[in-house]
Amino acid sequence: MHPISVILISKNASSTIRACLKSLSDFQEVLLLLDASTTDDTGIIAGEFPNVRVAHSPFLGFGKMKALAQQLAKYDWVFSIDSDEVVPSELSKEIQTLVLSDPTQVYYIHRKNHYQKKHIDACGWNNDVILRLYNRTFTGFTDRRIHESVFLPEGAKKNQLKNSLLHYPYSNVKGLLEKLNHYSELYAEENFRKKKSSTGKALWKGAFTFFKDYILRKGIFYGSEGFLISLCNANGAFYKYYKLKERNEKLRISLIVSTYNRPDALELVLKSVFNQRILPYEIILADDGSKTETRTLIEKFQQQSPVPMKHVWHEDTGFRLAEIRNKAIAAAEGEFISMIDGDMLLHPDFLLILVSLVQKNTYYQGKRVLLTKEKTEQLLESGQQPRLNFFSSGFKNRFNTISSSFLSPLLTKKKNTINAVKGCSMHFWKEDAIRINGFNQNFVGWGREDSEFVCRLLNKGIKRKNIVFGSVAYHLFHPEASRTMLPENDQILAHAIEAKTTWCENGLNQHLFQ
Repeated sequence: MHPISVILISKNASSTIRACLKSLSDFQEVLLLLDASTTDDTGIIAGEFPNVRVAHSPFLGFGKMKALAQQLAKYDWVFSIDSDEVVPSELSKEIQTLVLSDPTQVYYIHRKNHYQKKHIDACGWNNDVILRLYNRTFTGFTDRRIHESVFLPEGAKKNQLKNSLLHYPYSNVKGLLEKLNHYSELYAEENFRKKKSSTGKALWKGAFTFFKDYILRKGIFYGSEGFLISLCNANGAFYKYYKLKERNEKLRISLIVSTYNRPDALELVLKSVFNQRILPYEIILADDGSKTETRTLIEKFQQQSPVPMKHVWHEDTGFRLAEIRNKAIAAAEGEFISMIDGDMLLHPDFLLILVSLVQKNTYYQGKRVLLTKEKTEQLLESGQQPRLNFFSSGFKNRFNTISSSFLSPLLTKKKNTINAVKGCSMHFWKEDAIRINGFNQNFVGWGREDSEFVCRLLNKGIKRKNIVFGSVAYHLFHPEASRTMLPENDQILAHAIEAKTTWCENGLNQHLFQ
């Protein structure tokens, strides 16, 4: 027999693990990766078998747990099973006779599923053929939290073994319900902001799953067990999509407002934030060294704020926008970052429309409405939250004032270039900022730090979308900043473009976990 490592992951499997491990006595090594939160005798029972080696890990998701078990195994040929499965002697002998000389060979095994001790050849359980035997130098498990599987590379030579694996996942209805609840939780987390869902979709998925499993997949011929399994599968489908709907609605947005010695503008901006139809999870003021007047204003608004408000400040040693933004990102507790400048007045639907658009692995570029100097002075002098719309005076690009929760999702499209990147309205996942190490703090003085940041996002595979007819913000007039450092900053950006960099050395990691 060619040396094979059997791998399995387990948690609280004392009711099935003995039969499973007993059926594996002919294999040289069995690597059992035990969930660290296990509380029963699974590990003790495993100690009864001399070919079993036990390792421990906190739960990482099923895919990552399988990948870790594969990594810990002694041999390259890996046979993956579950702790509620039994390998019949016929299947064990068939595996032992295989000539495992070609690592591109992969082997599928049919699995016979049981409810209690009854074989259920319906409800979708009958078409259960899974890739279980492979060489880890050629392939391995995906990192999916649920429904993990072995990745099938190009050039793989597929085979199916003649004998079947026996699966005993449920001894009673409690087990069915516990599994559907656990898997629906994992599904919602794995697909958070990757897939859309709704109450109607959840109802449709549940109803169709019952019809499919009970009628089309012949559960009706298996008595009460067929009805129970079909009903539980339908409930599982419903709860997967309903939990996903609820999870998608709980997007925590950290709104970062960059500011420097302009308290009159910041006051109007904060009033527009408080006027949002959907409030952010928190507000973070990224203060590049403003004086006492700004601090006093922020302290006043902190007392009034309907959500937590943080003031992130560092000493004024010149234009260090990249660094103060990194400090604000590090302080953010929300999973999604909405970043604006401290002179951007937000439309009441700014965050409402942004929330409707946000999907994973995507950066969003907002547009701005440029206000004239005269209009800006008028607004600052009044100090009141203005009501601006398409017909208001004092705009330079009027079409950017259009805000439509219906049109914006339809017209917001991909645009994977760094053209027209504007740091005054940019929106991204915190995890994506961490992946590229945030803003490059080698940028000193005005210019290009936002374009270089987006360049590295795109190089990392993050998609860009330009928001159209949504997340409207009105940009107060101000004199142009000094461009004395622009030539040096252009060189940093040019290097990122040419070298296709995805990481900067002088970045966000200096401020995380402090």
